Amino acid sequence: MRRRTAILSGGGAVIGALGYAGLRTVRGSDTARGVPSVDRELSLRDPAASPSARAVFRMLADLENEARAGRPRATVIGQHIELHNELNNPDYGDYQGLKQPGYYYRKPADITGKLPGFVEVDLGPGYETDGWGVDRPRPYSSAWPSRRREWAYVDDAVDLAVGVWSGLPRADEGTYNRDGKESRSDGSASELPQNGGRPAGLVGMSFHQPWPGSRIKGYEETMRRNSPAAADPGWIGRLLTPGTQEHRALLLDLSFLADHLGYLAAIGVPVLLRPYHEMNAGGQDGFWWSGLAPEDYKTLWRTLYAQLVETRRLHNLIFVWSPSAWDHIHGSEPWDYYPGERYVDVVGVDDYSGSPRRPFGGGVWTKKWYDDLADYRKPRMMAESFHVPVNSAQPRTLERTPWVIWTVWGQGLTQHNRSGPQGMNTPADLMATYGSPRVLTGGPDSADSQRIWRSLRPT
Repeated sequence: MRRRTAILSGGGAVIGALGYAGLRTVRGSDTARGVPSVDRELSLRDPAASPSARAVFRMLADLENEARAGRPRATVIGQHIELHNELNNPDYGDYQGLKQPGYYYRKPADITGKLPGFVEVDLGPGYETDGWGVDRPRPYSSAWPSRRREWAYVDDAVDLAVGVWSGLPRADEGTYNRDGKESRSDGSASELPQNGGRPAGLVGMSFHQPWPGSRIKGYEETMRRNSPAAADPGWIGRLLTPGTQEHRALLLDLSFLADHLGYLAAIGVPVLLRPYHEMNAGGQDGFWWSGLAPEDYKTLWRTLYAQLVETRRLHNLIFVWSPSAWDHIHGSEPWDYYPGERYVDVVGVDDYSGSPRRPFGGGVWTKKWYDDLADYRKPRMMAESFHVPVNSAQPRTLERTPWVIWTVWGQGLTQHNRSGPQGMNTPADLMATYGSPRVLTGGPDSADSQRIWRSLRPT
């Protein structure tokens, strides 16, 4: 089924300088190959959008419009961070043993000297622990049960998000120690990596939500096969019906997310929020929200949207919709799952189909997904990949498919080099990606950081 389109009015005004050279809005009549430009105002979706969220979205829209005009300028290189695994799972990553939180934020710099320009932290699963909780309660999380060591990573996720946007170390303002060392209820401590104490990039958050009502809030409870939906087809209907026990459980889950996003909103951190991803994956190995009837999925997304934006009044959010690659192995055609123009800001794909050496369908790597998403007239993002975009097999990736952001999944950055196929993400591949003139990196050591990341803070 061909994707459904909803065309908005095109941009056209030349933008003021955002501190980075050469990026400008493109008039629809100027676009190459007849591909229309995207609107650059987040206020079209959320009139109350925060100034910083509007600035970030304009940057992404301008990168998209340059690409649509046939003049691609840059892709922000991103890294997904699984803090819960770094802190709790010794089998995670490229060596045996627990890691300090932010290990995979710092890892690119250890190899290339440069940090990622976008960091997506993960919120949701704990490690086989009852209910939602926190370790040491902070003002924004004091409503949740405390002294739960398995939830200590949530503080780190929030602190890392702030630190990528504002710099690490950062000022002590009551929830965070300036030296970056956070003590735990069991007497241990963690320390986030420093990045120069100045604006260092963009921030995202994914929400791996265990099924509402689950007693244990772990990763296994995110899976469809373990949820009530696997045995009770009526469960989804009750979940989406206000007033039911299931719906109240859904709202409780969303309040945990909102409390942490609310703190980021209060201190001016814009967040690319990516909920309910890979909704088009079938079978019992997908997430509990995967493979729903499209109308049920859209109702679920809109319920989350209403709770965050309308009820909790969080206006620092940029919403990212990312299906799994529609190769009919990892995912089916996703178009009927699109929540609608007024609920989505960025479209993307989680691409685990093929590899740079053996692209899906034998064509140009990632181009099918890139081209198929064009009709939505949104900035396009590689939301998850095991591979860096510039590598020995595909050195021209960002010329052919200039995604506005390209995010590497967690430990895939280096563990894939150790155990994955074809030895991808070698140190040479990372050097090629982070050294590419088409890539925007992060941190104070990047030539781009001061003129780009600082410029996104409205004066």
